[in-house]
Order: sequence, then structure tokens, then C-alpha cells
Amino acid sequence: MQNIDEKFIQIDGRKIGKNFPPYIVAEMSGNHNGDINNAFEIIKKAKECGADAIKLQTYTADTITIDHDGPGFIVEGGLWENRKLYDLYKEAHTPWEWHKDLFDYGQQIGITIFSSPFDETAVDFLEELNTKAYKIASPEIIDIPLIKKVAKTLKPIIISTGMANQDEIKEAIENIRECGNDEIIVLHCTSAYPTPISESNISTIREISKQFNVLAGLSDHTLGTKVSSYACLVGACLIEKHFTLDRSKGGVDSYFSLEPHELSELVKSSKEVDSILGTPAFGPTKSELISLSGRRSLYAIKDIKKGETFTNKNIKSIRPGKGLKPKYLDKILGLKAKRDINFGDPLSKEMMIDIF
Repeated sequence: MQNIDEKFIQIDGRKIGKNFPPYIVAEMSGNHNGDINNAFEIIKKAKECGADAIKLQTYTADTITIDHDGPGFIVEGGLWENRKLYDLYKEAHTPWEWHKDLFDYGQQIGITIFSSPFDETAVDFLEELNTKAYKIASPEIIDIPLIKKVAKTLKPIIISTGMANQDEIKEAIENIRECGNDEIIVLHCTSAYPTPISESNISTIREISKQFNVLAGLSDHTLGTKVSSYACLVGACLIEKHFTLDRSKGGVDSYFSLEPHELSELVKSSKEVDSILGTPAFGPTKSELISLSGRRSLYAIKDIKKGETFTNKNIKSIRPGKGLKPKYLDKILGLKAKRDINFGDPLSKEMMIDIF
């Protein structure tokens, strides 16, 4: 395997590795506030600030969850407390009909655009747009079927590790490599919004690179640019930050997003401060425990009678994360229900006649 100090990958012709300037990704997320003109302006400003890429998120409320208000479907704590998942994702999503125009505009002004797919239909859609890379969001690091689908495109994969322990990171990387794809950048991430600076632990970036022989970077949800700037000094080859035109305009992610003058500051980098390096850390931190329910897991999407067979029509991998991990889907399909299961119930092993 290639020495990681010499390894680099290319996204849209831009080389990324330890011997190249950090690749700066401005995350649009829902900061367009439902207005495509805002989306165009965000892309334009990111280019003017010197960012290398804009990242979108490709999902709809129906591809990421279901319209349900039971346990786990209402956000508990944090920035979006008491919001129903379905309503939050409906507000925050980037309409699929915008994507081609946004991709075309990025190409026109010379900034790369790629996206995070949140289910397999999104991957197929992004392939039609000839995306140059993919980003796997932190909650989807355990969605092995989705990761395999992306890996088989053989395009660069950027994957965030928020909440993930070492075994989960290893499993994701191994599955990518088993698909013949070694174009991987793994981002240290704390899935707390915003992230306390004391939980930055950016020395984990070095540990990720060392343990898994991958290029490593940072997906940063702290306020401001300080942590991202220092991360470059501990080996981050890629920095991802949420970006908005004006925080005062509001939006689901605006509070922890950079404004244009801050993105410009980040691109220029900053001075070293050893006190924020922290120590290597894996698994969910105290402040991101509330985000565990944001992972995908297996749920009943229809009422299932006792003795009925589990199929792709009555169970699905969705958010929240109260059920079995998505990797068990293939093992469950074809088994029979041990008892009646209601629409919106998270699946558990106790619901199945046969044990896997």
C-alpha cells in the first residue's frame, strides 16, 4: 500500500494530500433558505473567498425519514430541539430540480460542486450529473449498503466520522477498498452543533491517518475559524465548514456557519495554538450523544402482522437510529415477524422468529 505521506487524490483536477495546500470545502446545506438565488450567491461568494468546492446535500424528507412523531422522530436537545425530523428535513433539503443548474453554475465560474447522498436513489441521481466526488455524512458511516453503492462509482469518497468508534471507521474503509476504491479521505468530526472547542480533539486527525493509512482532514462544526486553521497544522488535507451569506438571515444551519469574511480568513489560514490540539478520541462525545438518534436504522414503514415476511416494501433504513443497524437489512429480509409490528416501530431482534 502506498506511503500515506506520498499519497494524493484528485478531485476535478485538484490534487489533495499532505504535500498540497488544504482543500477547503464550503458546505451549503440548507443555508439557501429555500431560494435558488441564495444558492447561486453562496456558490459565487465561496469562489470569491478562495474555497475549492461547494458541497450540497442530496435528499428529500421522504428519502431520509418518514412523517412520524413518535419517539426518536422529534429532536431532543441541541439546536433543533423539539423539531420533527420530517419537517426539519423538508425545510433544509436542496430541491433535486436545482442540482443541475447549481452544478452547471459551479463549472461556469470555476468551483467544484459535489454532494452528500443520503440514499441509493441520490447516488443514481448524482451520477447522472457526473459529480466529481462524494461525501458520506457522519450518521451514514454505518450505512454500509450506501457506502458500497458510492464506492463502486470509483470516484473519490470523503467520509466524516462524527460519533463513530474505531471499528465503525475501519468497517467503512474496508468496504470501500473491497469495492476496488482507495480514493478515500476520512474527516475527523464531532457531530455537535455547534461543537464545543474543548471537544475539537484535532490530534485525532493524525491518528486517523496513522491507523487506517488514509488521507485525513476535518469536518468542523465549532464557531469561527480557529479550530479549522489549527487543524491544518496537524496534517488535515481537507477542511469542511458550513457557509452562509449572512447568519442574521437565519436558516437551519446558519448559527454555526461561516460568513464570507470568515471563509476568506480560513482560506488564508491562521496561527498555531497547541492548547486546542487535544487528544485522540473515537466514539461519541458527551455533547454528541443526542445526535446518535440522527443515524439511520431499520424501521417498519408499514403495519406488519405476526408471521408476515419482512420485505423491502415493509421495512427500510431511515432516520432516526433507534432500530437495528442498516447492515442487518439483508439478513432480515425473508425472515418472519414474531409479533405484530406497527408502522414507525424500530426493528429489534426480538421481533423476528429466526435469530441471525
